[in-house]
Amino acid sequence: MFRRLLASGLLLLLLIPALGHAADVTASLDRNSVQLGETVTLNLRVNGRAGNVDAPDLAALNKDFEILGSSQNSSLSIVNGAATSSMTFGIALRPRHAGTLRIPALTVAGSQTAPLQLQVDPPDPATAAAERKDVFMEAQVEPAHGYVGQQLSYVVRLYYANRISGDAPAPPQVDGAQVSPLGNGLNYDAERGGRNYHVLEQRYALIPQRAGHLEIPAVDFQGAAIDPNDPNSFFGASLPVSASAPALTVEVQAPPADWGQSAWLPARQLTLTLDGLPAAQDSPRVGQPLNLTMRVEATGLSYDVLPALSLPPLDGATVYPDKPATGNRQDGQWIDGWRQQAFALVPERAGTLTIPATTLKWWNVLTDRMEVAQIPARSITVLPALGAAATPPAAAAPTAPAGAGVAAAATQAGTTAPVVPWRWIALASLGLWLLSMLAWWLWRRRAATAAAPAPPVARTSARQCQLVFLAAARGSDTAAQVRSLLAWARAERPAIQHLGELAAALGDEAQRKAIAALQQRHYANAPVAGDGVALAEAFRAGFVWRSAGATDAEAGLPPLYPFKLH
Repeated sequence: MFRRLLASGLLLLLLIPALGHAADVTASLDRNSVQLGETVTLNLRVNGRAGNVDAPDLAALNKDFEILGSSQNSSLSIVNGAATSSMTFGIALRPRHAGTLRIPALTVAGSQTAPLQLQVDPPDPATAAAERKDVFMEAQVEPAHGYVGQQLSYVVRLYYANRISGDAPAPPQVDGAQVSPLGNGLNYDAERGGRNYHVLEQRYALIPQRAGHLEIPAVDFQGAAIDPNDPNSFFGASLPVSASAPALTVEVQAPPADWGQSAWLPARQLTLTLDGLPAAQDSPRVGQPLNLTMRVEATGLSYDVLPALSLPPLDGATVYPDKPATGNRQDGQWIDGWRQQAFALVPERAGTLTIPATTLKWWNVLTDRMEVAQIPARSITVLPALGAAATPPAAAAPTAPAGAGVAAAATQAGTTAPVVPWRWIALASLGLWLLSMLAWWLWRRRAATAAAPAPPVARTSARQCQLVFLAAARGSDTAAQVRSLLAWARAERPAIQHLGELAAALGDEAQRKAIAALQQRHYANAPVAGDGVALAEAFRAGFVWRSAGATDAEAGLPPLYPFKLH
């Protein structure tokens, strides 16, 4: 009996070295062909080891695979006195791209595995539906080729038959292009391969930044799905699922070589408009501002690539640009960018004011040719300011002696009409003189009785308006300054309607310059040399009205600053 126990012990001692050193390593895949987006399991089996075995180094797999997770399982058994042990490492892999992928030899427990190959096919939604897969994806880009700066529409769709959970697919990271989502995505139902699916759709604006071959990588989804065949699914049991949309390629062209220095605008549609021009029967007056609005709008372009808007240089008017307005709209597929610029156009002299044509060339990506958006030229008739003299008075003829004048008049009259007896002329002249004296006497009498209380009221009203203006001039509210200045002017000259007419009626150059500076601050919202104190000083002593004999050349408003087309 003792000898039998001793033999068994010696046998176990002989097996211990064998268990410690005889390790046989094998590698295998659970399947040899998958579609992109599916997972595959790599099994590494170590025979002859049941104890602690270090996890293998999997760094060589990162080039072609994503390592989703790993597990290990060990076993030890003795059958008929023979001991066997094994340890299996299971590694879940997801291919990064389609093609024939190679799994290199791996070192495990001091031994190397044999290399393996895996065939990865591009995902086929029709095949996935035909195979009644629960989850699959598809992607497409429209159009399949384009230009630098042109917006392409890239869409990703996730199809799932049962309830799933997980984060929505992340947008692709495209080298050489800007990618931004269009809207918040759509949810709807669709039928594929005779089976109904729920669909999660997300569109992106894809804008290439350089010419050449543009690679759009695959888009992946990882989540969990309720197993309808699992009796415990009511309690939340789920299965991991994954899918992948295929990678796509786009050919991107550079702008035409002869495009020139103009802004490159590849759009599906582009419009350029100018609103606010008066009708033919509504002629503006000198100093009366015209409020114009220029707008450019393009489908397939963002507002930040649209050029700044401006009016061409104008002869006979000053242009005050307002702050520009910009923005983007979208219809779920295309970006619609717009830029808007408002102007206050103030005519400086009477006559014909011509606004030249404004053009903007762009590239129509639908017809693949250059087009030009244009605002046609427009001529506007500008009337003189109210209260301004239309033309300088004609020079008076030299005064001749009375007798010579009568003789000349008689001579001229004799050539055109019968001679009138001189006594009738004398009587008529005397009657006119008497009537004039009577009219003067009646006017003086009426003024003496009715004008006594009126002047103090008028002076008090004008003085009050002046004080209100001087107080507003020291502030920063240009609208209040304009209102109070016009109210004061109308208290003395009721016919004045706007600042242009007021400047035309003044004879002091400093006061006209002060009005021009006020117009620039009010309409252009721009700082001007001289503040409200200077404005108040210009009118502290009251208005300096222009004399009746002054010419229009003295009444024109000088340009506040030149405006150039960019």
